[in-house]
Amino acid sequence: MNKQIVECVPNFSEGRDTKIIEAIASAIRTTDGVTLLDVDPGQSTNRTVYTFVGSPDAVVNGALNGAKVAYDLIDMSKQKGEHPRLGALDVCPFIPVRGVDMDDCVRCAQQFAKRLSDELNVAVYLYGYASNLDYRKTVPQIRSGEYEGLPQKLTSPEWVPDYGPNEFVAQWGATMSGARKFLIAYNVNMISTKEQAHRIALLIREKGSEKEETNRLKATQAMGWWLNEANIAQVTVNILDHEITPIHAVYEAVVKHSNNLKLPVTGSQMVGLVPLKAILDVAEYYMKMEDLFILDEDQKVHLAITRLGLNSLGPFDPKERIIEYMLKNDNTCPLINKSVKEFVQLVGDRITAPGGGSVAANVGSLGIALAAMVAKMSYGKKMFEHNDAIMRRLIPPINLSINEMLSLVDTDTNAYNDYVLALKLPQTTPEELKQRENAIEMGLKGAIAVPLRLARISSKHWDSLKELAHIIHYPTKSDLQVGANCLKVGILGAYYNVMTNISDIKDENYKTTITNEIENYKLLAERSCNQVLDILDKRSA
Repeated sequence: MNKQIVECVPNFSEGRDTKIIEAIASAIRTTDGVTLLDVDPGQSTNRTVYTFVGSPDAVVNGALNGAKVAYDLIDMSKQKGEHPRLGALDVCPFIPVRGVDMDDCVRCAQQFAKRLSDELNVAVYLYGYASNLDYRKTVPQIRSGEYEGLPQKLTSPEWVPDYGPNEFVAQWGATMSGARKFLIAYNVNMISTKEQAHRIALLIREKGSEKEETNRLKATQAMGWWLNEANIAQVTVNILDHEITPIHAVYEAVVKHSNNLKLPVTGSQMVGLVPLKAILDVAEYYMKMEDLFILDEDQKVHLAITRLGLNSLGPFDPKERIIEYMLKNDNTCPLINKSVKEFVQLVGDRITAPGGGSVAANVGSLGIALAAMVAKMSYGKKMFEHNDAIMRRLIPPINLSINEMLSLVDTDTNAYNDYVLALKLPQTTPEELKQRENAIEMGLKGAIAVPLRLARISSKHWDSLKELAHIIHYPTKSDLQVGANCLKVGILGAYYNVMTNISDIKDENYKTTITNEIENYKLLAERSCNQVLDILDKRSA
């Protein structure tokens, strides 16, 4: 039931003429089904990065509409800039965001390449996951020689375009269309020469000078350039996989080599959008390194921005630069975004969903939220100083589970709706009957998986609640009593939903395993809730 979302990040070779930049933006923005999230022009690079999202078909249309405008307005024979480039629309990657996989994005890249070549009669190369040729799989491989070397390159049989004519179009050049993981375009600012910045880039990037071998950063591309508008140099880095090499690893590596050369680093710059997890990973790194205790997501984001100096060349607004924050209003979580009144009234309507599963997730999340509240109320003041170490250990996992459990409110309803769709499948032929039977079985397992996850998340916190019961500020006693009961009710709700759905499952091994697991969670909840209440009842202060 999740909406399909693909991200497209075309890089156009124009970063100075505001009329051209806006004309391309307008063409993308007005495409049906597309949401333009960011337009990031660069004067020195003479390049603009556009970021937009939509369904697979919509983003292909958006990229094509932008390209058509660029074809009329950009003349590559006159274009110069610090950034390497192959064509007017230099690269056009498609990235999976939600409800799609890499295969879907490969299809987007292929469709876009074909339509672009057919409609504009230009050469298009596939790259990344869309390419099947090892020698032309990466952007640097294909871009080697750049626009100026393209006429010669096109004469080689090895460089026949994947789509379009094997001819040099001076006005356009060539385009690369690909599918990739989320790429983070990240620049570290230095007061140095362009050559010194490039020397550091060679030291850190995955493929650098063999004479300067060192601990290289995997899944990175880097070079040094001069940023004329800021009168500084930058080490500009493409982080191809931030799970392999996080942002802070790049920043710290540049700082280390800059210190060795007695050159100052003055902050850094993010180009385009960045995933929330990548920013939170930065915060976690500095929290661990500096022994900091921070709970709230927005404060972690603030720490990451500060430590990396992301505001050094201009404001870094998380609401406009972090992709998940840009997508918050896309109505993919309709239940938890409702007011309390709206949610309760919706539950009370004559409809089957939201039902007991969503309510159980809601009640359970309230229970763990109350546990987080009483823990926070018993931390940070001098009178609670003796419990600091305990609270620093207990609070983070409890706090993390609030949103995990809250997300299940919508997930449960979505899973139920998937099951209902399976029930409506045709059953007129033996093949259709078999397909319907398999879909129903999968739908039931999906409907079971959500409450089971709720029970798993909730059950791991009982020991923490018992520990809190001994040490929390006594006036918050009733809040933890309510919280423990809410947590138990959430688990009981999960139990009832699992048992209702599992009766129709045909997979006996699955049925036995899940039944035993959920029964254990139910017994644990009943026993542990009583223990928490008993501890609180025996306290006098």
